[in-house]
Amino acid sequence: MLNCFFPDAAVKRAWDVPYAAFYEKGYRAVLFDIDNTLVYPDAPADGRCKAFLNELKNMGYQIAVISNNKGPRVESFAADCGIGYVAKANKPLHSGYERGMRELGTVPQTTLFVGDQLFTDAWGAGRLGIYSILVEPMTLKEEPQIVLKRLLEKPVLYAYRKKNHT
Repeated sequence: MLNCFFPDAAVKRAWDVPYAAFYEKGYRAVLFDIDNTLVYPDAPADGRCKAFLNELKNMGYQIAVISNNKGPRVESFAADCGIGYVAKANKPLHSGYERGMRELGTVPQTTLFVGDQLFTDAWGAGRLGIYSILVEPMTLKEEPQIVLKRLLEKPVLYAYRKKNHT
């Protein structure tokens, strides 16, 4: 029952994913969540984030962010990084992921999704057949509704770690 929420992989930070190995396997696009995945909540793109995204672009990846956040936040972040974006993505619904893949000209079989929330990011991507990678949140100082989701995620993450011995 809980397996439907399991990500395909889990790492500490977005930059810990072995992107070169995925590229060799045929992946050509990465969709990222923004807040608590690439940067702290509501923070602008910093030098480390920009350098990381540029490294992926130089590797050959197409990149976009998809976020449930509003347009101005997502648009300015993406513009600052020189990548595509989908704002008000309504994750875990399919539409935001599909818009992101359309923008990049990719399909689920060649797309990775990296995010910090199990019930929105990983579950939504996985339902479409996108390889989902869950990262640990950069901070636990979050809005009350996110804190509640984190509490609900705990038993699922426990089961995931037990199954995968992580």
